[in-house]
Amino acid sequence: METFFRTYEYLVAHVQAPVRRQLMDEIQWNDRLIGIKGTRGVGKTTFLLQYAKEQFAGDRSCLYVNLNTFYFTKHRIFDFAKHFFEGGGRVLLFDQIFKYPDWSHDLRLIYDELPELKVVFTGCSVMPLDEDNPELNGLVKSYNLRGFSFREFLNLTRKRDYPSLTLEEILADPEKVTLEVLKDGDPLPAFRDYLHHGFYPFFLEKRNYSENLLKTMNMMIELDILFIKQIELKYLHRIKQLFYLLALNSEQSPNVSHLASEIDTSRATVMNYIKYLYDARLINLIYPRGQSFPKKPSRILLHNTNLACCIKQGQYGEEESITQEEINETFFMNTVMKDHWVSCGDRACSFWVDNELRFRLLDEVPAFDDPLGLVQRHIHVGSTHSVIPIVSNLAAPTGRCIPLWLLGFLY
Repeated sequence: METFFRTYEYLVAHVQAPVRRQLMDEIQWNDRLIGIKGTRGVGKTTFLLQYAKEQFAGDRSCLYVNLNTFYFTKHRIFDFAKHFFEGGGRVLLFDQIFKYPDWSHDLRLIYDELPELKVVFTGCSVMPLDEDNPELNGLVKSYNLRGFSFREFLNLTRKRDYPSLTLEEILADPEKVTLEVLKDGDPLPAFRDYLHHGFYPFFLEKRNYSENLLKTMNMMIELDILFIKQIELKYLHRIKQLFYLLALNSEQSPNVSHLASEIDTSRATVMNYIKYLYDARLINLIYPRGQSFPKKPSRILLHNTNLACCIKQGQYGEEESITQEEINETFFMNTVMKDHWVSCGDRACSFWVDNELRFRLLDEVPAFDDPLGLVQRHIHVGSTHSVIPIVSNLAAPTGRCIPLWLLGFLY
């Protein structure tokens, strides 16, 4: 046990958290069993250590343990937790718990037999929790740690502490909520940087970002999807090929039969693979209002703009170049879907949000007076009478138009 404490104390003393994540204040830390899911590279380990440093610095009632250690190839985490608790421990932080084969069973034992011990654990976004995990269903409070929002990225680069905003606050008075940001300068240069390389915290590392992201994408597929879903290695190429085909054709409705023919498998398998890629936070699925999986999505976008730029920004050939429209749509979907339901639009709008609001994504402020019936100056949630224009190349709210970057303050 002392070896684990020495490692924990060293890691907490040397943790470098460049920005405080909003999720830290959203989690109900009094719950007994807390699961934090997230894709590779979003900073789950740093998040756990930051929590330990804030709440338990120098306190041995808390312990961080990385389950990659070979110790747990021979020892059960339940026995470890019991020994820790009997020595006065009260909070266990298990990192990468899915690496332990019987993690669900042992967490249930800890919950049932050690009611005074709290466990916080991290895992990949593909691992089953809630209704997909009968042993833990109803016991785990599950949260998703996302990559940096544009707000977090801007706080880091400007060394500021801009607060997050709700969609209602942004729509009600966009001039008021952008005032402090605009006082510090034009946010568009930083926004363009963020779209290219700001989502994953490892952009701070002194390595080639695109190569690092490419490695991360491969690990999501090779380890997270294949390992968690127990897929044979011989099918790895098919999943990678499908992911690439979806990335290349993200502006079109997916043709499942054509995709099945391309990767030499069945339609049902293609739909399963699409769900796995979605669970791994590699893609986002857009449905018409009122529909969801297992129906075929209307559109498939890459999960965030950094993935889109890495795969499609002309680095492999002309045919893979990315459009500004796709960048805008990918960013909108990624940031708004955190707390809202986003559906595909109609002829007048790009997206519906919560089946109530219609948004139109534009590159520039429209030159004509009232495009698409944009009759409201301030928008109220629940109003479906107007289309809300969101403009990508816009620093400050203008007329009825709201800057796209401002939606990056939703978390």
